Amino acid sequence: MAIRSLAYVVVDTADVEAWRAYAEQVLGMQAIDHAGGLRLRMDERPFRMLIRAGDAEQFHAAGLVYPDKAAFDRGIAGLRDAGVAIESATADEATDRHVVEFVRCTDPSGNRLELGWGRVVDGNPFVSPAGVSEFITGEMGMGHVVFPAAKLAETRAFYIDLLGFGDTDEMRVYMQGGGPDDPGLGLHFLHCDNPRHHSVALAEFPVPSGLVHMMVEVPGLDDVGRALDRAKAANVHISSSLGKHMNDKMVSFYMRSPGGFDIEYGFGGIQPDWASFTPTISLKEDEWGHHWDFGG
Repeated sequence: MAIRSLAYVVVDTADVEAWRAYAEQVLGMQAIDHAGGLRLRMDERPFRMLIRAGDAEQFHAAGLVYPDKAAFDRGIAGLRDAGVAIESATADEATDRHVVEFVRCTDPSGNRLELGWGRVVDGNPFVSPAGVSEFITGEMGMGHVVFPAAKLAETRAFYIDLLGFGDTDEMRVYMQGGGPDDPGLGLHFLHCDNPRHHSVALAEFPVPSGLVHMMVEVPGLDDVGRALDRAKAANVHISSSLGKHMNDKMVSFYMRSPGGFDIEYGFGGIQPDWASFTPTISLKEDEWGHHWDFGG
């Protein structure tokens, strides 16, 4: 495999203070002022979410990292050989992302990626303003993202053939109960070179925000329950009730972020042994729960 983990995400916003309140009071992340926006900390890294001041709410990019420069050089050369347009970031931009080097590209469905190596650990302890003991990160990265993918098959091939991801699971979501008039929408769940069940998933439908959802993981059910209480106290829209997914066994709920996309807040995701794992096909989304409310 090539990509090691999902290191960070970049989000543009017209309301930095809404993100500050949401991050600190609901998610339990540390918010650090930075260049008119925020760096949101989940662990010993300088940031896991970069919130940039802008004119509108939009998910901007996901930051994926290679394990070292040799893997980075091989990966970027392979992308160039495949005809993928690559933009090299400046040294100042790399410093801002706390990596040694990174490039920009887009996948076949137009999702923006920042591909880098050499992510910095600043040594400062993570202290949650909401009392969250920790987020499950480390070698597994910050969590996962689910991208809209109108060109589903082509986009899946991009991640597998060019970025070194592997298939974990696939399913179809039926918006009208199935049948001849409802062929369903495809979902692919992809893992990279760490134990997290999936770091990227692809969904065959568009979303205005640029991201279907992102997931953060905490150690236990009490952490999830307290986050649900904080979200309700802050009048955050709960997009999905508590539930347990069929494929990764994550117990979680979903809530709307100031950026318009959902954040899944969960615990207990399985960590497969990829050496012996066989990709699965899930016939339903959940073992229980996850009742959706797309309003708000």
